[in-house]
Amino acid sequence: MNRLCQHLRTKKLYIDASPDEAFTQPEPDQTAPCHFWCNLTQTVVGPDQQPVHKNSCQPGRPCFED
Repeated sequence: MNRLCQHLRTKKLYIDASPDEAFTQPEPDQTAPCHFWCNLTQTVVGPDQQPVHKNSCQPGRPCFED
């Protein structure tokens, strides 16, 4: 599994699944905007003003944190 930012959140965390299961299930690249959010900004946009998604909240992004 790719490393994800510690601040990435998804609605899937509120179902009976481990975080690994919630983030590894396949889904389209452009999931509905409300599916993921940043725990720092509490919105679908990260601190770098870019959209939040499991495919983009990874190492190399300026706001990424392990």
